[in-house]
Amino acid sequence: MSLSIRDLATPGVRALQPYQPGKPLGELEREYGIRDAIKLASNENPLGPSPLGLAAARQALGEVELYPDSHGFALKQALATALAVDPGQLVLGNGSNEILQLVARAFLNPGDEVVVAQYAFAIFTTVAVSAGGSVVTVPARDWGADLPAMRAAVTDRTRVIFLANPNNPTGTWHRAAPLRAFLESLPQHVVVVLDEAYCEYVSEPDYPNGLAWLAQFPNLLVSRTFSKIYGLAGLRLGYGVASAPMADLLNRLREPFTVNNLALAAGEAALADHEHVRRARDANAQGLVALVAACERLGLACIPSVGNFIAVDVGRPAGPVYEALLRRGVIVRPLAPYGMPNHLRITIGTPAQMDRLLAALPQALAG
Repeated sequence: MSLSIRDLATPGVRALQPYQPGKPLGELEREYGIRDAIKLASNENPLGPSPLGLAAARQALGEVELYPDSHGFALKQALATALAVDPGQLVLGNGSNEILQLVARAFLNPGDEVVVAQYAFAIFTTVAVSAGGSVVTVPARDWGADLPAMRAAVTDRTRVIFLANPNNPTGTWHRAAPLRAFLESLPQHVVVVLDEAYCEYVSEPDYPNGLAWLAQFPNLLVSRTFSKIYGLAGLRLGYGVASAPMADLLNRLREPFTVNNLALAAGEAALADHEHVRRARDANAQGLVALVAACERLGLACIPSVGNFIAVDVGRPAGPVYEALLRRGVIVRPLAPYGMPNHLRITIGTPAQMDRLLAALPQALAG
């Protein structure tokens, strides 16, 4: 019997399902012949990139014939100062997705267990399965991670826990005391990745800064990104912060030059753009309140969110509503792939974009 090329792949790769991103604007316009569509599907910053970061990227274009600094010295120095950590604790990545991949490659052997929450970021499972890990999905509580149940799921075979705070796609979050207690309860053989991709949007007083716990938990890594509030999603720049020994292990695995010149320059400049961050945070807070109120007027339930998005229950299978919105030039994110078939995730956009959405949504619901 002849072998197919699929038979030659590793079991982890054969088990993977392709990640389903938000529909690109160009794809919608090609498929539907629509112009001037808006995208509220991928939690991008509607204010655009940091102006300081954009200017630095433009300047870096003049040196694209040169390889980037593979170690990212200048960006690491800027991050270390901004975050009050040592440069040796930092790992740079091509988006924070690369940081997650590095953790899986560094700490998982085939058959090792990875604990994730139901409704967690899909990439957690992808990187675990691709490394040969066995994923243990713990049922959610009130749409968020059930920390006691996740602790109960830990066994001698558990090697990694992926946990987002706040969580994408639900927007749920954990307060400082229960999250710290969860970390304290874990055995030393378990590496915890605390994904804080949306942390800059959170203004809740009891929201914890995971970086403050790194000295106490050498098995903890905090991952963050420049894709969200800094508006640099297209440049693919993320980073992890951990103990120096863990960061050293991950940096040994990093491929050279995965972070390009433009991203390095833009990230360093964007860190200093405090005004852009403030404007984005304030605009998001206002837009979140307005969208929840509008959904309530339409009789739609929302999962309380502290991110730059909200998951809306449309009270029926959301696929037809999603398609009806596409035909009106509005892209949102259906959550059926996350096991939430009645929900749409909607990114908070500009006031004009939200007006467009709220004009189209009643028609889509009625259609």
